[in-house]
Amino acid sequence: MTTEPLDLLVLGSGVAGLSAAVRAAEIHGMRVGVLTKGELHQATTRWAQGGVAAVLHDDPDSTDLHLADTLAAGAGLCDADAVRVLVDEGPGRVHELIALGAMFDRDEHGRLELAREGGHSLPRVVHAGGAATGAEIERALVDAVHRTAAVLHENTFALELLVDGGRCVGIEALGPDGGRYQVRASNVLLATGGAGQLFAVTTNPLEATGDGIAMALRAGVAVADIEFVQFHPTALHHPSMPRPLLSEALRGHGAVLRDANGERFVDELLPRDEVSRAETTRMLEQGVDHLWLDATGLEDFELRFPTIAADLRAAGLDPARDWLPIAPAAHYLCGGVVTDLDGASSLGGLWAAGEVACSGVHGANRLASNSLLEGMVFAFRVVEAIERGKLEAEATGAMRAVLDGDGAPGVIRGRPVDEPSVDAAGGDATELIEPAGVARLRDRLQRRMTELAGVIRTGSSLQAAMKEATAAAAAVPWPAGSPAAAELRNLARLAHAMSFAAMVREESRGAHTRQDFPDRDDQRFRSRLVLRPPVSQAGAA
Repeated sequence: MTTEPLDLLVLGSGVAGLSAAVRAAEIHGMRVGVLTKGELHQATTRWAQGGVAAVLHDDPDSTDLHLADTLAAGAGLCDADAVRVLVDEGPGRVHELIALGAMFDRDEHGRLELAREGGHSLPRVVHAGGAATGAEIERALVDAVHRTAAVLHENTFALELLVDGGRCVGIEALGPDGGRYQVRASNVLLATGGAGQLFAVTTNPLEATGDGIAMALRAGVAVADIEFVQFHPTALHHPSMPRPLLSEALRGHGAVLRDANGERFVDELLPRDEVSRAETTRMLEQGVDHLWLDATGLEDFELRFPTIAADLRAAGLDPARDWLPIAPAAHYLCGGVVTDLDGASSLGGLWAAGEVACSGVHGANRLASNSLLEGMVFAFRVVEAIERGKLEAEATGAMRAVLDGDGAPGVIRGRPVDEPSVDAAGGDATELIEPAGVARLRDRLQRRMTELAGVIRTGSSLQAAMKEATAAAAAVPWPAGSPAAAELRNLARLAHAMSFAAMVREESRGAHTRQDFPDRDDQRFRSRLVLRPPVSQAGAA
């Protein structure tokens, strides 16, 4: 089946994709399609608890302070121009979301309530339902998309980018009935989110399998900073998956971290990478698999954090009485498809926004509650760039690392990814691997990635991780005959690239910690590591 060409095809249904879809259709009258492998409301956005960081009040806070906090968290790798765009344009995007119907928490005077989270110098995080911000944003955007989008492709899996004449012209998809078809569009926006499912313990939903980045890598599109995986320090230590997230807002309100002996061991309001690293180190020292978050001193817990309170009740925990078992969990991928300040990728016609993208905003570690903001800000810029007729990426933001040549400051060059065994077809595409077999392979890959490429890494562990990824890919026929097999192949592709990048970066910086290279090395590695592998035969459209 071939559909009528669209002006814009959005892949993904999180805050970035839906924000772009609504603006393109409602403001500019574009013919817009949204394609998602689940249903519109099944995106990582709905799991985001903390809120949206933006300077919305006339108070001691300022966009300059927000910029400084973001740069500090990014450990020397943020693009300052991209961060300036984020903090300056963010407030406007938040007010537009409120105009769409998103209802954020307010005080008795009707002013937006602001929380402070790790790495922020002042309270500036707006939230909804205490810790249900993502769900509220998702609700408002899904309602708007249903009113405005021309075509919705739900329960549809994007397999490959279609490339013609050096431009992306659509995608090949696997429909709900198992049939393959193409969706053609003048512009394709990758808004497919992150890849938390690379790891055995994650706060991300089952759908977060790095599909957009894997498709981009197969098409030879530039990708960067994927070695920087942020692990959230306070995921509830519980068998459920995704792991319930105990929002940073709890620590902002006074909850403290305790080790196995009940002792405090870290400043709870440090950036996430520092807290997760301190936790992992203490767990290894004490030989335990979890630590404790003590929220017994917080008042009005049920009123302030009803979503978290419900999760804790389901787990049989009372935050007024019980210390809460916690451990770091894979939470956010700081890198992705390299874009300029308008979200344009290195492939004409292909755009990216949100967690799938490397805009330069996050650097080596994302500042808490900048993720939803980034999605809204850069989705807006993508649509505006398409409307004014932009055709190619420019040397702005993170894209300078790709387009500025040898003159670009701080770019690691001459290290292409060479992994033909990951991209080569795993067998006859008509063969179907048993679902139970796919599940076993995925579980093994996740456990091994957690062990070998998690919070703390070494060169030898990363080499072993690449071998695991190659073995997982070799077991899956390509093109895949089912979404589950395609997800596994994408996870394997990204696991190999991520481990390769982490092996090249022989230092510790931000969310990347090498036990064999424990120090930050600005002389060699204050640089953006760009991966741009050749187009694979398996990924050719």
